[in-house]
Amino acid sequence: MTTVSRRLFLQIGAGATGALVVGFGWSDTAAADARPMLLGNYVSIGIDGTVTVRAPNPEIGQGVKTSLPMLIAEELDVDWDRVRVEMAPNDPQRFGQQDAGGSMSIHRNYTALRRVGAAARWMLVDAAARQLNASHGEFSTAHGRVHHSSGRSFDYGELAVAASLLRPPDPKSLVLKDPAKFSIIGTSRRGVDSARIVRGEPLFGIDMTIPDMAYAVYVKAPVFGARLLRCELAAARAERGIIDVFTLKGQGDRHGLQDGIAIIASSWWYAQAARAKLEPLWDTAIGVGHDSTRYRDKAHSLLAKPGTMLEEKGDVEAALAQAAQRLTADYEVPFLAHAPLEPQNCTARVKGDSVEIWAPTQTPEEGRQLVARTLGVAPDSVVVHMRRAGGGFGRRLENDYMAEAASIARHAGVPIKLVWSREDDFAHDFYRTASYHRLRAGLDKRGRISAFAAHGVTFAHGSEVAQAAGIEGNGFESSVVPASRLEQSLIPTIVPTGYLRAPVSNGLAFVRECFWDELALAANMDPVAFRLAALSNVGGSGGSFDAARMRAVLEAVALRSNWARPRLAKGQGMGVACYFSHSGYFAEVARVRVDADGHWQVLNVWVAGDIGSQIVNPLAARAQVEGAVMDGIGSMHAEITVVNGAAIQTNFDAFPLLRMPEAPVVDVEFVMSAAAPTGLGEPALPPVLPAVANAIHAACGARVRQLPLTAARIQAARRG
Repeated sequence: MTTVSRRLFLQIGAGATGALVVGFGWSDTAAADARPMLLGNYVSIGIDGTVTVRAPNPEIGQGVKTSLPMLIAEELDVDWDRVRVEMAPNDPQRFGQQDAGGSMSIHRNYTALRRVGAAARWMLVDAAARQLNASHGEFSTAHGRVHHSSGRSFDYGELAVAASLLRPPDPKSLVLKDPAKFSIIGTSRRGVDSARIVRGEPLFGIDMTIPDMAYAVYVKAPVFGARLLRCELAAARAERGIIDVFTLKGQGDRHGLQDGIAIIASSWWYAQAARAKLEPLWDTAIGVGHDSTRYRDKAHSLLAKPGTMLEEKGDVEAALAQAAQRLTADYEVPFLAHAPLEPQNCTARVKGDSVEIWAPTQTPEEGRQLVARTLGVAPDSVVVHMRRAGGGFGRRLENDYMAEAASIARHAGVPIKLVWSREDDFAHDFYRTASYHRLRAGLDKRGRISAFAAHGVTFAHGSEVAQAAGIEGNGFESSVVPASRLEQSLIPTIVPTGYLRAPVSNGLAFVRECFWDELALAANMDPVAFRLAALSNVGGSGGSFDAARMRAVLEAVALRSNWARPRLAKGQGMGVACYFSHSGYFAEVARVRVDADGHWQVLNVWVAGDIGSQIVNPLAARAQVEGAVMDGIGSMHAEITVVNGAAIQTNFDAFPLLRMPEAPVVDVEFVMSAAAPTGLGEPALPPVLPAVANAIHAACGARVRQLPLTAARIQAARRG
């Protein structure tokens, strides 16, 4: 066995715990072949046999800090209980694209990270082969050991130093495991941080402390984009515990630093209390006329006119004219806040041009670039440490809080921990956009859909569609309907919009799938049978939409929920919906109870989903589906109302979240297909909204076409 001094071990290792270091870089697509590069430290094996795997992507509760290392460990052939997982540093040159969004982590990394593990295994085998002067074919690996056909074997720790001196193999030459032989992938594993979270250990951004830091509150205008005219600071400065109070000027970028007043104190509570002494004067003229009521009135006037054509197939107007039945319905969804339980926060230290950031961000590299632009320093001088996020849901794709913390820290001259209040978090979100829709469809004499036209009104910033506000198709209507059309109209807004879990789809699914329920009833057909009949008109895959996969999940959820022979008590109903988003095919059935006063509760949700050929971590996968279902149901109770450019709802008393007694029983089935594995954070959410709304109609006859779904609206729909 090779011997090595401690000095040499430290020189060739990844630090005091590792000797073999393996990493590759790759492009954004999982299918791209990686070439050997001296990039990241993905795998580190110490001479004591400890295997450390770095998780490259931000952890926001979706489980990637566990599932991505599982991919590496599987191909490395090491027992999971020998693996230690740590967060990788933000370094796209070594770790590729590091973000959490779009349900892309598994899709992008499934093959690439398996190759990292396979490369490490190959190097360990090569080290053993060189010691025994044997060929690779004479060796096998299992449980963290390399076995030779002669019976000799080596623990990975015995080979780590020798292996670290070898050149990594060409990834194209690597043979990955047959999935039938997986021992880690496809098995349920608890989150690597779960026990630490239960113990209350400081993992989250809001837990961060560094020496000599002060606490900061940053006060911004209640009206989006309003500029600060003046503010007397003396009264706030005189408050207990206050270190400094000063103003900062925004940079005209809604994604970055806004005009505001920074309060620095020895505790956050002192800083928060001192803000009450401020009497800032804001130029709020920018907000006049930006009002939810006015937006709605404008939208209805636009829906009466032609919009901009986005998609068109066939002659829709001719098909509608020839239809035996024609239906029209208007739907509406509101602005929504992300409302993560951990409000926005960031810890920053600035020394000259050197900047260090600790933040719960979904896009650390974009945050690094934003901070560099804000402070006017080189991006290489900014270091971002990824902290676990207490909920992201798309809000932490934006890094405005990082720009604020860095700006305050530079001005203050001391490290700063910035924490937003709950009211700040609601008032300065990047909201899920509201939208307004008019749908028209035609049915032929046999009740089959022959024409479909959708016109959506959404919002614009300047001449461009606002961020995450576009109206889009999802492949269903354009694939299954002979004649279809999609149009869009825009309303100018100052409201910041952004990506909320299952962006765009989280609102459009409610609109489209509730209307499909209306069509099924007009055709006097069972809603599941109506959708299956439409899908039968498409053979296999039509573009990115695969009708066969959608049929499979619909059939599975109908069987699992006992759709054909439900057992329903008085006041109960069942509804179904299906939707394709983020490469996932999901169908869901909800069982709902509606009381005489219009109050409703979801009792059960059955889910069938197809996200490809492999579920990496079934325990986390089920949790993601259950969380998406709860998230979707919760959103049906909430809205953000805008009045003169300001959000009215400022806390959970006016923006309710789903409570534990309201949570339904969720049953999850994964329908496996031959497709490559895709992500799971988002595609299970969209169908639950229309499934619930359709179940409410089945329970009490109320067709509610506007969210939030309140008791008053249900009662009005019953009467109407």
